[in-house]
Amino acid sequence: MKKMRFLAVLVIAVLTTMSVKAQEFSVSADVVSSYVWRGVQYSGVSIQPTLDFTTGGFSIGSWGSAGFDGFLEQDLYTKYAFDFGLSLGVTDYFYPGAASNWFSGDSHAFEANLGYGIENFSLSANYIFAGGGSVGNDLYFELGYAFDKFSIFAGAGNGWHTSTGDFGVVNVGISTSKEIKVTDSFSIPVKASAILNPTTKQYFLVAGITL
Repeated sequence: MKKMRFLAVLVIAVLTTMSVKAQEFSVSADVVSSYVWRGVQYSGVSIQPTLDFTTGGFSIGSWGSAGFDGFLEQDLYTKYAFDFGLSLGVTDYFYPGAASNWFSGDSHAFEANLGYGIENFSLSANYIFAGGGSVGNDLYFELGYAFDKFSIFAGAGNGWHTSTGDFGVVNVGISTSKEIKVTDSFSIPVKASAILNPTTKQYFLVAGITL
């Protein structure tokens, strides 16, 4: 609870000291054939809404996933992106259930996020530092490269990312997207990913649309 209060105070402090230029609220929702995250399938067909507020390089928002099979996840995040490609952030993963509530730390996992992108190359490093909703001290690293028509990625981690908790490669794949034209003024963004988890030897093909 102390860490949650510290995070809330930090976010409020940043919001009150930053410039109000270029403020923007955005809302969207994805409908996906399967919820696969970092090489692990959490749910089948799901609706995944996002609410985001951005001002300058700072953003704060919430992302969620509601599976038709009953799986629920509701996350909060905050991030600051610098002009030279570096980004720093914190994510609060929350998994609601009948025996848990948002003010209980048992269903939360707090993760520090570090990212860097230059031209088509991206790199991220993530570390779970608090919360009872994960193994604890979990690490995850991912490399990505975007080509003209598609992008490739490879990720490795430990803790809740693997079935044994040992460090391993868990998320290798390729993604692509396109706009399907419905009318002259309306089109639907469609995306698809082919994902292999070498550690669990599982393969996933996921498709989704953004509303």
